[in-house]
Amino acid sequence: MSSSKLYQSACKAARSLLSATAAASPRSSSVLAEGRNAALATLTNFGRKTVPTAYTYHKSRAGAAAGWLPTIAAIPVAVCMLQEQEARAAELERTFIAIKPDGVQRGLVSEILSRFERKGFKLVAIKLVVPSKEFAQKHYHDLKDRPFFNGLCDFLSSGPVLAMVWEGEGVIKYGRKLIGATDPQKSEPGTIRGDLAVVVGRNIIHGSDGPETAKAEIALWFEPRDLVSYTSNEEKWIYGVN
Repeated sequence: MSSSKLYQSACKAARSLLSATAAASPRSSSVLAEGRNAALATLTNFGRKTVPTAYTYHKSRAGAAAGWLPTIAAIPVAVCMLQEQEARAAELERTFIAIKPDGVQRGLVSEILSRFERKGFKLVAIKLVVPSKEFAQKHYHDLKDRPFFNGLCDFLSSGPVLAMVWEGEGVIKYGRKLIGATDPQKSEPGTIRGDLAVVVGRNIIHGSDGPETAKAEIALWFEPRDLVSYTSNEEKWIYGVN
């Protein structure tokens, strides 16, 4: 079941539970059962094999309604968990990062990848490719009127390029900060270019400069099937969603 359907089911159950009476009538029992099922489904969606002990159904001697009451509390909790997950997913973005031929030839791949990983960003696509000059021209199409356009395309197509897509909250903007200024001489120490490059013609890495550029560059370099969606085990420690 999709997250939106789970959310709708949980909300429906929550509204029903709030309007249900404490009496153990057949109607209230049915409503409470619906609430229990929605809670189970929602919590399972978060990788929970079972409902927490505090929310477990206990059939007491006092009657069916009393037995279902602990489950009522699970509905708002589950809904809130789902809302937090959906809100965070909406905030996550993807950017295109490429280690240019000079970065690959200098053996800086692991160094550069580790900086993005240590920050907390997630790698969702990667491939090593030698682009043709025609492909390089498509990549740098916005610079086609610049005098250095031809040389730029020659260089990008001169050797292997490590193309990547990284995902994370604010990854486009902060990815550019990790990379540093276009001219390594103007890049701050601690940035990739500031630490590892010397001249602008060999600045080792490229990164999308905005959401629209990132979308276009990802589509140019990767097919949709190449992009992997998954939940990292580290995300709960990075974003604080447990």
